[in-house]
Amino acid sequence: MAAKRTTARRTTKSTAPAEPSKCATCDGTGNVAVTVRVGRKRRPVGQQDGFCLTCFGTGTASS
Repeated sequence: MAAKRTTARRTTKSTAPAEPSKCATCDGTGNVAVTVRVGRKRRPVGQQDGFCLTCFGTGTASS
């Protein structure tokens, strides 16, 4: 009689849920720098924080 063959089963158990990736536009902060322009010639004078439209302020990349 032939020997019984058994194969080892691989179990993949996820111990922690996968973390969502960071948004490439805002680097995960949810804010981006928006240039402030003033005057008739619309010259740039500075920057202020703006809402990231790519991730809608969550900081995580969408699919």
